[in-house]
Amino acid sequence: QAQLVESGGGLAQPGGSLRLSCAASGFIFRNYAMSWARQAPGKGLEWVSGIYTDGRDTFYADSVKGRFTISRDNAENRVFLQMNSLKPEDTALYYCAASPFDYVVTTGLLRRYEYDYWGQGTQVTVSS
Repeated sequence: QAQLVESGGGLAQPGGSLRLSCAASGFIFRNYAMSWARQAPGKGLEWVSGIYTDGRDTFYADSVKGRFTISRDNAENRVFLQMNSLKPEDTALYYCAASPFDYVVTTGLLRRYEYDYWGQGTQVTVSS
């Protein structure tokens, strides 16, 4: 059974850092491009960042560019999101998602039908 499990969320102060992790199982992880998305209270789902199957290229939403870094470890079946210089507006439930197509993570869009697997989310709260 395919599964994505996020971890690493929590409470951080403005300007602080958190590192999210997403563990994949039940499918061939290295064949899937990965994205991070988030949903803030009362708002829609927003694409945050994406990475190619081989990790060669990474992509970011303008709102997080220069502050967040996505990476992956295909040997460990994990994808990470290092979040620095956190702002209160980064408060959201963060999800990882797997797509069989590299191009999907280049568009800056989030179309659920382009992703095969989703995690259950991990909460990030940025507050003083």
